[in-house]
Amino acid sequence: MKYFLSIIFSILSLSSFAQKNLSLDYYLPKDVSYNPNIPTPQSVLGFVPGKWHVTHDKLVEYMKSLAKASSRITIEDRGKTFEDRPLILLTITSEKNHQNLEKIRKEHLELTTSTSNTKDISSMPAIVYQGLSIHGNEPSGSNAGLVAAYYLAAAQGPKIDELLENVVILFDPSLNPDGLQRFSYWANTNKSKNINPDPQDREYSEVWPGGRTNHYWFDMNRDWLPVQLPESRARIATFHKWYPNVLTDHHEMGTNSTFFFQPGIQSRTHPLTPKLNQELTKKIGNYHADAFNKIGSLYYTEENFDDFYYGKGSTFPDINGGIGILFEQGSSRGHAQESDNGILTFPFTIRNQFTAILSTLDAAKSMRTELLQYQKNFYSDARREAENGAYLFGNEKDAASAYHLAEILKRHQVSFYELKNDISSNGKRFKKGYSYIVPKNQKQSRLIKAMFEKRTTFKDSLFYDVSAWTFPLAFNLDYSERSSNSELGNEVTNLEFRKPITITKSNYAYLMEWHEYYTPAVLYKILRKGLRAKVGMTPFSVENKSYDYGTIMIPIQNQRLNADELHTFLQQLAVENHVDITGVSTGLTSGIDLGSSQFRALSLPKIALLTGNGITPYDAGEIWHVMDQRYNIPITKLNTESLERRSLSRYTHIILPNSWNQSMSKNVIDKIKTWIRNGGTLIGYRNAAQFFKNNELMKIEFSKPENNANNISFEQRRDFFGAQVIGGAIFEAKTDRSHPINFGYKNDKISLFRNTTLFIKSDKQSYNNPIQYTKSPLLSGYISKKNLDSLASTIPFRHQSLGRGNTILFTDNTNFRAFWYGTNKLLMNAIFFSDEM
Repeated sequence: MKYFLSIIFSILSLSSFAQKNLSLDYYLPKDVSYNPNIPTPQSVLGFVPGKWHVTHDKLVEYMKSLAKASSRITIEDRGKTFEDRPLILLTITSEKNHQNLEKIRKEHLELTTSTSNTKDISSMPAIVYQGLSIHGNEPSGSNAGLVAAYYLAAAQGPKIDELLENVVILFDPSLNPDGLQRFSYWANTNKSKNINPDPQDREYSEVWPGGRTNHYWFDMNRDWLPVQLPESRARIATFHKWYPNVLTDHHEMGTNSTFFFQPGIQSRTHPLTPKLNQELTKKIGNYHADAFNKIGSLYYTEENFDDFYYGKGSTFPDINGGIGILFEQGSSRGHAQESDNGILTFPFTIRNQFTAILSTLDAAKSMRTELLQYQKNFYSDARREAENGAYLFGNEKDAASAYHLAEILKRHQVSFYELKNDISSNGKRFKKGYSYIVPKNQKQSRLIKAMFEKRTTFKDSLFYDVSAWTFPLAFNLDYSERSSNSELGNEVTNLEFRKPITITKSNYAYLMEWHEYYTPAVLYKILRKGLRAKVGMTPFSVENKSYDYGTIMIPIQNQRLNADELHTFLQQLAVENHVDITGVSTGLTSGIDLGSSQFRALSLPKIALLTGNGITPYDAGEIWHVMDQRYNIPITKLNTESLERRSLSRYTHIILPNSWNQSMSKNVIDKIKTWIRNGGTLIGYRNAAQFFKNNELMKIEFSKPENNANNISFEQRRDFFGAQVIGGAIFEAKTDRSHPINFGYKNDKISLFRNTTLFIKSDKQSYNNPIQYTKSPLLSGYISKKNLDSLASTIPFRHQSLGRGNTILFTDNTNFRAFWYGTNKLLMNAIFFSDEM
């Protein structure tokens, strides 16, 4: 017992000592001198980095003080996060380079556009983008940024002069300000004077949702390609402004890990990434190894992670002529924690990240011409390999979805064009204003292919992230490959939303088809205004125009607004939301008349979203985001732990996202059942299926593939089971367009994103299977043959009545990472039309 206590005392003493005697000398190289006129971090923050977790406001304050004091640094504010925190960027290089910075940038961009083989690169600096802590609770990167920025501003001597003369550094000290702020609060408020490294201490277990994510609980490191969030848009604008030769992405992983740097597992590199990219990554890795050898830090490489999904920071540069590098540091998650490698202190994690920052810059300086030449060859090779022809995409009924995909292309500096004329291709109609065409032969030809291709064959069966992200499928757009560019109209240089037509004033009724992306926003505002609206259950025609399933009808009679006021209100909604609303003068139609009982009255939904312990923050955040940011529909976030004390009667709909812990008390479950029987609608996602079944909320029969391992060795077992995971692929389902869940979809097929192995058998009654996977459902991505066979003809959607209410289930995420526009409306249909099911 005495021996045990002495060990604990030693551990506490060691960790306390590491904090109390901490100085910049612990981090800084000794082979340079330091300018005393440059403010140290502690002179601004009040502490040496590592003693406390820096908050984002203090981080910004220090970076501004450096920029003011040093001619080597300029600072810019590129925008705001959802919580209005600045997205700053430091440009760090020699004073001479700063005086010619715009010339340097333009000459560097010529490497991506020049067709000349004689361009002199001998005197051009390399461009390095260093991005820190994109996951807020992986803070060693941003805290190391304090030390690194000081070093680059204050270090003196030939070594630093040579570095800054040959490298322009784009220094992003916090890729996720909102998450960093949230986590620093947690770590600092739970720090003890006598630091306790016990992993079970409160300090090392954040409250839900944790600090990893941004304001809406998105994983910021999955948005480099979709570019849906303000933080991403700022950094992508910087990326395409410069096209850096090297981009580093500084992360943390499990506490028992050491330090990882790329390359990762080679068989999992995307085929569009040149082989030389990985060779250069490995060569840069030698500089990291040398640096870590000198300080005695353990590291490893090529055993984990991969470069497949181009939406990650370490992989995005690989399809844009640069070298992306992932760093993963074992995380202290607080100030000091026990690990398999001894006591892991926060300062130690900072020192490792700082070491990697400097070794990257050393490599970029030494490999400068090699990196520049690689970039030049990447784009010249891409132009030479590019095919003729183009990608055509659009939706004749939904201009907004096509617009938002075009918006992504524009952010990635991809050239695209209007159609010269309306055309038909493969039975689909493409209209001007609703469609765009993208030539394959242009600078970004490889990126375009990565965004539009369908890939179903792979060298490896394991993926760190998704294996498919085909953008036209994600947006539910018709698209085809064209063999020529003859249909090109004018290049789109100023992308604008299609303007809706002016509404003809009516004294009878207004009609709005449900196809356009933003129609749910319009309907919600109509109902919130206290106006009456109905949904048409079958198609009809009136005044020489056809109307599809799900058309919304707003009558003039018995409304809170008079005819003039209603016209003005609807006209404003149409303009704001880019939808067409048509005034009609008669209720007599071909099909159901406007007074038919097949027009069902709609009511204003009042929606709650279950959040808190057990709920997957990503899934919950995606739902919150789509409702709040896209459709402007208020949503109440109810914590699971307080459900027993909350009144549910004020809500018409409750959404249960995917979760890792579905344990609710019997009282809560009974309360939910009573609420449903009284008319409520419970909408569940993904593994809510098991919750529904276990608690008799829905009758479900699962289909489970056999997973017997034959001729699999002990060493191979992880790869065997890993290959049975659906990390993220795209599948085709057929739809019954007459069912309210499919209102607004013009085709009888839909593309669904799936990353679960929940396979639900179809119902014997075909009308209960309004969405059903086809017999050969794989469109793009990886799935094992066993899982594919099990998935075929199963159903991803189920509805069941319970009393006067409904239970609705989606096995797939309809709101994936904010860019899966094509299935957002499934959720909205489940909300607005649940009673019509």
